[in-house]
Amino acid sequence: MKTTALFGLGLLLIFGTMLAAQTPGPCGVAKTAYVNWPQFHSDVCHTGYNGSEFILSPTTVGNLVLDWKYKAGDEIDLSSPTVANGVVYVGDGVQGVSALNAATGTKLWNFTNAGEVESAPAVANGVVYVGSWDGTIYALNATTGAKLWSASTGDFVASSPAVANGVVYVGSHSHTVWALNALTGNPLWHYTTGGIVYSSPAVADGVVYFGSYDRNVYALNALTGAKLWSFATGDSVSASAAVANGVVYIGSWDGNFYALNATTGAKLWSFSFTIRDQLVSSPAVANGVVYVGSEDGNVYALNAVTGSKLWSFATYADSSPAVANGVVYIGSSQGNNVYALNAATGAKLWSFATGNKVRSSPAVANGLVYVGSADGNLYAFHLPGH
Repeated sequence: MKTTALFGLGLLLIFGTMLAAQTPGPCGVAKTAYVNWPQFHSDVCHTGYNGSEFILSPTTVGNLVLDWKYKAGDEIDLSSPTVANGVVYVGDGVQGVSALNAATGTKLWNFTNAGEVESAPAVANGVVYVGSWDGTIYALNATTGAKLWSASTGDFVASSPAVANGVVYVGSHSHTVWALNALTGNPLWHYTTGGIVYSSPAVADGVVYFGSYDRNVYALNALTGAKLWSFATGDSVSASAAVANGVVYIGSWDGNFYALNATTGAKLWSFSFTIRDQLVSSPAVANGVVYVGSEDGNVYALNAVTGSKLWSFATYADSSPAVANGVVYIGSSQGNNVYALNAATGAKLWSFATGNKVRSSPAVANGLVYVGSADGNLYAFHLPGH
């Protein structure tokens, strides 16, 4: 394992000062009147939580209807939609990224590259960042789709970028996490693990958290890439972490879900699923509860402090859940459904069957729910009259 610093700390601090006004706000908290869901799982901490959604609720969500759908490609299997300033961005699962009017589904632009796009686009400061199976990270003009820069990682990129303080953090099948200057694409540092980094980095309090196929969860200094700690699990880690209240929540293929002290990496608790499986669902955290899907055929709600099970809902869910205003949204490969569940009880409030499995993670913003399906469509749902 090694860390390579390619640009000095002083240079990075200069960029951090230049972009200080563009630093993301508190995770899960909206900063503007138009609520955005601009990165995978909503924010750089990957909480999967929208604290400013008040149109949809447990009493209204059962009335959701299809607003529009957009045929983005042969499939949208794993790329999750993001929403910023009235535009929805999604990888089409084949060779491109599409930008759509969030209200109408009208295509605004499409960018075509040389590889499949599983990565969820991240939007910051008028730029869209996305990874591709052609081994490249792309920065695109959010309004026009024009390429601003590209950076090679040496292998497939299925990880979704996280953007914080003028830096793009992303994992690669080259066993590496990269930190790139958001303005230029120049590498600031990279850290090499012993396995594929499919996990999407989460960033909180100056630390980058991610899992690796080498069976470890890592915490790195966000400025320098220096390793702060690692935690060994019993198998590969492909899911992404959520960080909330000083705790890192992440699952492993060893059949366990872990809560780790964000400062030290010490295990606080673990929860065992009913089977050992290739867990790819990344958790959402809201109001003292952790929500996560499992390939053991259940969606779980766990007490965030103790790890005790609060409820489970039976469906094969390798989608990552989203939480907003008392409702949990999650896709399923069982019945090809997207579900809305009561966050307090797990009761089903609504479901919709797409034409194929739903492993994409829903985005919830401004009273609409967006989710991709392996049938190639991006779906948008709304309440009649809104």
